[in-house]
Amino acid sequence: MTFPVHMTLHMAVVALAAPLLALALAGGRFDPVPRAPRLFAPIPASLVELVVVWGWHAPSLHHAARHDLGALAVEQAMFFASGFLVWMSSFGGHGRARTGAGVLALLLTSMHMTLLGALLALAPRALYHGTLEAQHTGGAIMLVAGGLAYLLGGLALTVRLLRRPA
Repeated sequence: MTFPVHMTLHMAVVALAAPLLALALAGGRFDPVPRAPRLFAPIPASLVELVVVWGWHAPSLHHAARHDLGALAVEQAMFFASGFLVWMSSFGGHGRARTGAGVLALLLTSMHMTLLGALLALAPRALYHGTLEAQHTGGAIMLVAGGLAYLLGGLALTVRLLRRPA
């Protein structure tokens, strides 16, 4: 699998599938946040996703996920689970404090996604097996899709927070 295809799959999981499922569940009957609010704390969830995403971008783990179907499945499952945790933690449940923490969590996640995407897109040498051009393209995909999705989520929560009475 090429680097840009791998990154597109990653972004489809964390910036499309995970938020869509979380948004579908948030505030409804199947929202898990009111039943387990500590498990769904937005800022710790953002830190979990940071560790998962950056960990899987370590050269040895990234190489394994690009060349072994089992490693790819584990990687994508971890990306989905950590992405869902962040989105569900941020949009689920109720209250101004949770919404405010969700804003911070999504903006922190946007920042680390943007930083990693920029690192990959602007690196002067290939960090992984493959061409530098492919790495730059994959980094640009992460920079735009990952950074933008989480930034828009954070802005949506900011609007929600500003519209709620104190």
